[in-house]
Amino acid sequence: MFFFIGGVQPKTVRLGKQSFACPVCSHFEVYRKRVDHYIALFFIPLFPIKKGPPFLICENCNTVLDESDSYGYGAGDRGKPQRCGSCGKSLETDFAFCPYCGRPV
Repeated sequence: MFFFIGGVQPKTVRLGKQSFACPVCSHFEVYRKRVDHYIALFFIPLFPIKKGPPFLICENCNTVLDESDSYGYGAGDRGKPQRCGSCGKSLETDFAFCPYCGRPV
């Protein structure tokens, strides 16, 4: 008798390193992620078969936000001031480094 242990397995992938402030808990742990599906053999993901839509999730309180939410994280809000991922201060969109803490944006 032969058993095949495999199937389709989801895997969450972080897109980028930039973090945002959570509108619920105010921690700077909101990251852009996506759930991709892989063909797995013996619980090891081998081949990607489907990429899911990107979303925002807070790693502190597990709040899931859509990218088009009205919290200021959506793709249409590129011209508005952004915040530093380290200190949380408001920055202009053309800054490469935070003038308050010196970290790259």
